[in-house]
Amino acid sequence: MSADKSLSSIEKAADAPTLTDSDSSHVHEDKDAGVIQDVDFAMGNSLYDKVQRLAARFQMEVRGIERVPEEEQTDNSLWNAASMWFAANMVVSTFSLGTLGIGIFGMSFWDSVLTIIFFNIIGMIPVAFYSTFGPRFGLRQMILSRFWFGFHGVKIFAILNCIACVGWSAVNTVVAAQLLHTVNNGGLPPWGGIIVVSFGTVAITLFGYKAVHIYEKWAWIPTFIIFLIVIARFRISGNFTFGTLESGRIEAGNVLSFGAAVFGFATGWASYASDYVVYQPKQTSRIKIFLAIISGLGFPLLFCEILGAACMTGTLTSAVYAENYNANGIGGLFYAILVPDSLHGFGQFCLVLMALSTIANNCPNMYSVALSVQTIDRNLAKIPRLIWTVIATGVFLAISIPAYYSFATFMDNFMNIIGYWLAIYEGISLPEHFLFKRGFSGYNVDDYDNPSKLPVGLSACFAFCCGVAGAVLGMYQAWWTGPIAALIPGDVGFELSFGFAIVTYLVARPFELRYFGR
Repeated sequence: MSADKSLSSIEKAADAPTLTDSDSSHVHEDKDAGVIQDVDFAMGNSLYDKVQRLAARFQMEVRGIERVPEEEQTDNSLWNAASMWFAANMVVSTFSLGTLGIGIFGMSFWDSVLTIIFFNIIGMIPVAFYSTFGPRFGLRQMILSRFWFGFHGVKIFAILNCIACVGWSAVNTVVAAQLLHTVNNGGLPPWGGIIVVSFGTVAITLFGYKAVHIYEKWAWIPTFIIFLIVIARFRISGNFTFGTLESGRIEAGNVLSFGAAVFGFATGWASYASDYVVYQPKQTSRIKIFLAIISGLGFPLLFCEILGAACMTGTLTSAVYAENYNANGIGGLFYAILVPDSLHGFGQFCLVLMALSTIANNCPNMYSVALSVQTIDRNLAKIPRLIWTVIATGVFLAISIPAYYSFATFMDNFMNIIGYWLAIYEGISLPEHFLFKRGFSGYNVDDYDNPSKLPVGLSACFAFCCGVAGAVLGMYQAWWTGPIAALIPGDVGFELSFGFAIVTYLVARPFELRYFGR
């Protein structure tokens, strides 16, 4: 594929003017990055053209939601696919999630561990499955979703994904700010830590796919080392306790509620899974991609969350741990383990590195949020990806500051809500793929931008509404308890939303196919 055709595909997606052959003579591509490198091309004088020209000058990815052509799918490294999620989850926010079982739901260590393992497994599988579509079709996750929800129906999920991306980043940034605030006895105010992480995130994601992968490939190493230090220091402290493995109705409710948060965190990557493998060659084995993603997700999720549960038991046995945690949240817990009567100055240095690791978790959010915005409307696709990345960063920065002061509740509520809508997403897309399209052979990838060839989306929208009803019946939140959840009591919102969505879709989709033929 020639460079002028590559540029034409970009402009077509944004309804921008098409390059002439003479314009294209000054352009060449870096196929490893999917980035148009040369800036000596004429793209007109619109704002879109000027921003794209500026992006190319600084080696930023200019590709948005258009399909990645096969000749640019040159990323042959399965480690790139796995390390993307390895680094994104080997972070302090994953550790924080593990503390919720003990800190919020009053569970013991073994209760928490079993919940973490089981709900992570069911949360990871959809992420790995959707990732297998990226090399095959060269489409971003939200654009790929048009084959399941229709050209217009997918806009509902694109909007929800934008909210999720911004919300994830806010959750992660609050944890980082808690850590930074504990250094030097609160010398850096919470808003200062939030700004530091926000600017670090946008500085990487502006450059696009290749920069994000390079950063994620190495970002996990210092964090993993610090977690090993945490294990050693916490073991020496003698503050760990197994607790008592409980049973009964209340315990079941706590397990379901904590499990909903764990599921929401693990499956939260599903809505942009294929975004990070679209430059993998088309012929890459789907099994290898699936296993690479499972490995990249599984180890850090289980490792960090179980470690978080273990360290949180220290607040039950140590007044120092409890005091620090109550004062500064997760940052205070890390401080209690690493600084006083421990590593002192080096411990504070570890806190800073741990806080900055949050950037690795934020990068996928801020990269994919731009692609989701562009999916919502053609006019929004006229605004380049990097502009949307900057705007979204500003939004999550503004949200993070008030969220800082009620973090544990905010995190639990947010994780559950993410789990609800993604369960609906999975409850519609999976039967569409396996039953109605009968696997990968049922897709004509060239139709991805042709509304008349895609599903109408009425059955998907109907199933979505029914899935929301299921979530309302099963959610167990501070601001709403569903009638079914009240009977347990515990959160079964994602289970019911998935069940309601898949059943109603299986009933409605055949009628849509019979009437519209697509």
